[in-house]
Amino acid sequence: MLKNKKIILGITASIAAYKAAFLVRLLVKRGAEVKVILTDAAKDFITPLTLATLSKNKVYTKFSEEKSGEWHNHVELGLWADIMLIAPASANTIGKMANGICDNLLLASYLSARCPVMIAPAMDLDMYVHPSITKNINTLRGFGNIVIDAEEGELASGLLGKGRMAEPENIVTYLENYFSKKQILKGKRILITAGPTLENIDPVRFIGNYSTGKMGFAIASVCADAGAEVILVSGPSHQKIIHKNVKRIDVRSAEQMYEICNKYFETCDSAIMCAAVADYTPEIISEHKIKKTEAELSIKLKKTVDILKHLGKSKNNKQVVIGFALETKDGETNALEKLESKNADMIVLNSLQDEGSGFGTDTNKVSVFVSGDDKIEFPLLSKQQVAQNIVSKMLDLIEKKNYNS
Repeated sequence: MLKNKKIILGITASIAAYKAAFLVRLLVKRGAEVKVILTDAAKDFITPLTLATLSKNKVYTKFSEEKSGEWHNHVELGLWADIMLIAPASANTIGKMANGICDNLLLASYLSARCPVMIAPAMDLDMYVHPSITKNINTLRGFGNIVIDAEEGELASGLLGKGRMAEPENIVTYLENYFSKKQILKGKRILITAGPTLENIDPVRFIGNYSTGKMGFAIASVCADAGAEVILVSGPSHQKIIHKNVKRIDVRSAEQMYEICNKYFETCDSAIMCAAVADYTPEIISEHKIKKTEAELSIKLKKTVDILKHLGKSKNNKQVVIGFALETKDGETNALEKLESKNADMIVLNSLQDEGSGFGTDTNKVSVFVSGDDKIEFPLLSKQQVAQNIVSKMLDLIEKKNYNS
């Protein structure tokens, strides 16, 4: 998928810059033409000679050559490329990109680029989660840039956590998926639910669960990057998404989520019900805070509306409905039962028994069940990669239904 693709690789000052040598080698082996732009500070971590040898192209570091006076036209570089990849992208460079600061050749080329831009952040874990970095990354996403999330592991500081640049092999896979499926969902409208629902007991207490919304937001991001118009209905979540293709609607309760889904589903091509919706809600919500007394307290619960079942029963012959099943035992049996009883087209199963899977993690291990097909099992992957696999399978189902109708 990368044969004859023209790629600008921007390398910034990060210890992860050493991985750029492996990345260049992998890209060239797959037939891509690579031109490298190196910031001055990045030369402390990797040499232009190494990158020039591997890329078989001149490495660009400044606007002009000091000896020859040759001018390096950042506009031409931006027009030449099919894609610009900045890996590693340091906190400093990300901040400058988000705020339009242009003080080196890499940033000038970025601001001039008409091609898509991918960014692979790399920094220590505390930097990566700092509000300013989160804001800048979300700003870049809002510009339409594609962010390849940092991975978890041992960092240069010796700490363990999220902040490692994605491994070169994973970046190459991301690029291949992008070029093979670029804008594959353009013209499609996708309804996605994410996060928990919270069911009020009184003004200060509620029934909830540990869902963070990470999986649903990852799916929304992948769909939006693929050109879809996304309606993202989220329960309370700290996850952020800024993308021109995403309309986020925040709700709190299962009833509110149902009302929004019911409103939009008719005009959607697919619905991906990723939210952890409460199965029960208090029959009576106290108007005032319930005070502690000597007596025992019983709260009577009633069933919430089954959103997945409602959409499954009301879909037309071209709409695809996908549900999630989080189980602690008998996962496959429960997933297959859910596939049939909800009239869903696909169920994504993950289990709390699998390490690195479930609520709050950056990874997930899932199995996919489609009516009439064999189970598909995936290894432990980042939630972004899981999202790509789910969206790819969803597209297969949409195309199959359109073909048969």
